[in-house]
Amino acid sequence: MQHAATTQDVQDVQHETSPATLKRAVAASALGNATEWFDYGIYAYGLTYISAALFPGSTTEATLFALATFAISFLVRPLGGLFWGPLGDRLGRKHVLALTILLMSGATLAVGLLPSFESIGWWAPALLIVLRMIQGFSTGGEYGGAATFMAEYAPDKKRGFYGSFLEFGTLAGFSLGAFLMLGFSLALGDQAMHEWGWRLPFLVAAPLGLIGLYLRSKIEDTPVFKELAEAETSEETNCVVLKDLLGGFWKQLLQLGGLVVALNVVNYVLLAYMPTFMKTQLGMSDNLSLLVPLVGMLIMMVFLPFAGSLSDRVGRKKVWWFSLIGLFVAAIPMFQLMEQSAAGALLGFAVLGVLYVPQLATISAMFPAMFPTHVRYAGMAIAYNVSTSLFGGTAPMANDWLIGVTGNHLVPAYYMMASCVVGAIALLFVVETRGCSLRGRGIPGAATRRDGRLASDVAGVQLHEALAATK
Repeated sequence: MQHAATTQDVQDVQHETSPATLKRAVAASALGNATEWFDYGIYAYGLTYISAALFPGSTTEATLFALATFAISFLVRPLGGLFWGPLGDRLGRKHVLALTILLMSGATLAVGLLPSFESIGWWAPALLIVLRMIQGFSTGGEYGGAATFMAEYAPDKKRGFYGSFLEFGTLAGFSLGAFLMLGFSLALGDQAMHEWGWRLPFLVAAPLGLIGLYLRSKIEDTPVFKELAEAETSEETNCVVLKDLLGGFWKQLLQLGGLVVALNVVNYVLLAYMPTFMKTQLGMSDNLSLLVPLVGMLIMMVFLPFAGSLSDRVGRKKVWWFSLIGLFVAAIPMFQLMEQSAAGALLGFAVLGVLYVPQLATISAMFPAMFPTHVRYAGMAIAYNVSTSLFGGTAPMANDWLIGVTGNHLVPAYYMMASCVVGAIALLFVVETRGCSLRGRGIPGAATRRDGRLASDVAGVQLHEALAATK
């Protein structure tokens, strides 16, 4: 029997997800993100040992080679986005995310098993490059999918709060990898770490991946995706999804790409490059250069849920404006403070980290909401990964090279400031989506109110009517 659907009907359908299911969805998404960033953590914090074991040349040359290899994985990420994104919009978020977490954890595990340069010569860096490319390809589908999965499960009015836990997983995974590398370094000593100890943290990736796979296999695909799949019986190919995305949503792709420039330049400078910067440019000891950013990240983790919840109340754009302006103003003074002492380095890093938190906390609430359901995974994966590969993952290598050329320790501050300008320009054109429904084929929050309802609500009602008509 058909019935006239109302906005309240749509809201009731959305909120039928039980608290237990929502918690499992949050855990499944966050653990995959943690696995991805666990790899970055052990690579960034073990760079000295990895470069010495797998690359030839002096310490400076080997470090630059290792940073370049880190960047190579990001150049492959757009290919992963092009492959996994449309696949996730056709087959569902759950199945794709199960595959990506297996590939990520497997590639990380294999790095820890690589023979040294002394044993097999140039095959060592060649195999490392292959594994980093596999890592980049799988990551190209992981983050966009995890953010989409999280956003579509979360209640509209609390999407910022629940989405912040995806980034909690980011910092938790990175911190776990870094703490393991630092802990083994303190326990085993420098000689043992160079000989074999650096490999141990990489082996932890296997159980992390298996736990993430188990959690993702035990949860259904998102209600938002299942509703659209039930209402539309036509089979779309990857080419159709891409054609629809590029033809109808190129503005959103450009806007998201601009936001990601700001997001990931700051991210990779603060998280991935800072240990190298503090050791090679500020002259800190190995352990201190690892410990200072770690303490700063723990401080950032405390503020993430609060920033996400604040965005649910005041809007995503307002917290982003606060972050972009704050980082632009504070970048140079905080880097100058880092040069003074270890305490200054900790305070400078912590200030920049806390100013960055409003961006980090709102990614999975803001970015997926820029696209409608049928191209959301693809739009998120492609725009995010293209921008990240060009500007984010290359930031550590670019900063290290520019400092070497100019001799100026403030290069990372200038780099961050420039990225904030790009992000601010993109943010001017972004539509606020706080509290908007993610259902249907309409862009959330893009249209004005119609008959007292948001256009996104109207699209949801129409979808609900279509579902009712098929019963």
